Order: sequence, then structure tokens, then C-alpha cells
Amino acid sequence: MPGRKTEENVGNTGRPATISDVAQLAGVSIGTVSKALNGRGSLRPETRLRVLSAAGQLGFQPNKAAVTLNSGRTYTVGMITTDTIGRFSIPLMMGAEDALGAGEISVFLCDARDDPIREQYYLRTLLSRRVDGIIVTGRRTQARPPIGADLSIPVVYAFISSTDPQDCSVVPDEAGGAHRAIDHLLAVGRRRIAHITGPEHHHSATGRAAAATERLAEAGLTLVGAPLFGEWSEAWGRQAAKILLGAEGGIDAVFCGSDQIARGVADALRASGRRVPEDIALVGFDNWDVMALGCQPPLTSVDMELEKLGRTAADLLLAAIGGDPSPGRHTHPCRLVIRESTAVSI
Repeated sequence: MPGRKTEENVGNTGRPATISDVAQLAGVSIGTVSKALNGRGSLRPETRLRVLSAAGQLGFQPNKAAVTLNSGRTYTVGMITTDTIGRFSIPLMMGAEDALGAGEISVFLCDARDDPIREQYYLRTLLSRRVDGIIVTGRRTQARPPIGADLSIPVVYAFISSTDPQDCSVVPDEAGGAHRAIDHLLAVGRRRIAHITGPEHHHSATGRAAAATERLAEAGLTLVGAPLFGEWSEAWGRQAAKILLGAEGGIDAVFCGSDQIARGVADALRASGRRVPEDIALVGFDNWDVMALGCQPPLTSVDMELEKLGRTAADLLLAAIGGDPSPGRHTHPCRLVIRESTAVSI
């Protein structure tokens, strides 16, 4: 084609390739190049392929500011958390960044510290920065009010959920995790199972206790005594274990609502002369490696797989940004990590 540059001629200019260079090498207009690179417009497949091939040959890198102006996107996402210590939000954020980083999207992390005023400040800040979407997370799984009404960008709630059923929420399947814990204890021959967990006003504590009770009922069994509600702490685990050991009937397993509680239970059982798992098998929840691996013996525990949950939340947010939202509550499966406190691999 007359006037069309060759790859060799363009490559020898000594400067970075421009969109005009791509257009001339591909034999199309600058507008066609823009449409092909931004995925807009109705182009013939062979034309789009020719443009992409020319851009690749020239090592053309689109100007980020121009891409933003043309697409209306900033390729940034906000994450607002109330989990000050990062126990849950950090692994979740790592998973989200894995998914978002593949699309060259940056994440702004904002710690609201359980302060509604601070949370709204961060929301306004993120909106002013024209982020493409927001992930909202926290340290508890119960539903919370929506972060804002009639927002112009998609929002996905991760680990926590929104009270609005039209919002997109991704939460761990805590009931499924409790079922896995009970199924495992039954599989290793335990029948006199007790449950120790956190505060009764916590959604996770009551939900996990109800699921454990339900699974035992399906097997024709009941918990030894009522669920023991207390604190998410080792101290409570030690105290509750002494209560169980003083009760009539005896136990051969304890399912705990958290790894911290389970580690305290293990300490109390060892101090009383009971062997874990020979006399009493022990299962925790969270698979927090500091607790689970520091326990003696190492603790079998339910893992909520927060990094995978974060990736799922990011994928749903990206789909919503692309015009394909998934409203409603989505549960993410848990898995059971088996260690020496139950001493069996199944």
C-alpha cells in the first residue's frame, strides 16, 4: 500500500512507537486502532487482529491517561475494611490483588476502624478519585447496612454481607465448614462431641453452633450438653474445657468455634492428663497458622480460604464493572485441614 510504513522502517526511528505508527503499519485509521486496542466498536475480526499484531510488532504501549479518558475507567479499585488488625482483611486483600493485578488494576486500601464517619469519608474520597468499583470487608461475617445508596459504581461485600439482597456479597460457608468438622469427627469414631465457641451475639458463633447441632441430629446424635458460649480467647478455651471435664458422661471430642479457643482447650486437656487425640479429639475453626501450628499437638481446623474468597470477590467486581453484575449472597466453600489433633487422614 503506498505510503504504508514497514516494520523495519518504523523500528529504526529511535523513538517509542505511536498510535500513528501502528495505524500506518496495519493500514488502518487512528480511530480504528483506538477501537481495536480498547475493545470498542464493531470491527472485523481480521482488522482487529491486524491492529493487535502491528502493536505487538512495534512494542506499542498505550498511554494510560488516554486509555482512561477513552474508556471512562481509571483502572483502580477501593477496598474499605473495618478489620483494624488485618486478621481477615489482609489475606482477603491479597487474593483480591492477585485477581485485579492480572488486569493491571491498582487497589486503594482504606481502614475505617469501625467508625461510620471515617467510613463515609473514605467512600467520598474513593468516589472523587473515580475508582471503578469498591470491595467492602470487615472482621465479622454478619450482614451490615449498605455502605451507600444509589452509588454510581459497583460494590461487592466480601467476608461480610450487605443487608440489601440486591447487593453482591461473598461470604464463607461457615455452616458447611462446621458440617465438615462434625463429619470428620464422626468418621474417626467419635460420638460424644461437645462444642465451645465465642460470644452468643456473634453471628459466626451462633451459626457454627447451630450447624454442628444440625449435623449431629442428622446422625441421630446430640451435643454433650449445650454449646458453651464465651470469648474468642485461649483463656475461655481453658475455662470451658474444665467445665466439660467436670460434667457427667464424659466426652471424646471437642469442636471449637475458633483456633484460639481450641488451643486453650488443648492446654487444659494436657494439664488434666487427657491425651489429644487418643482420649479426646480436637477440631478448631479458621486455620490461623499461628494458633493451629502452635497448638500441641498441631490442630485440625476449618479453613475459610480467605485468599480464594478475595479472588472471587474481585472477579465478581470485575464482571460488574464490565456490565455483568451478580446480585445476591454468594457462599464460598470452606475446607478441612487435618492434623495431629485428630490423627487421621481421610
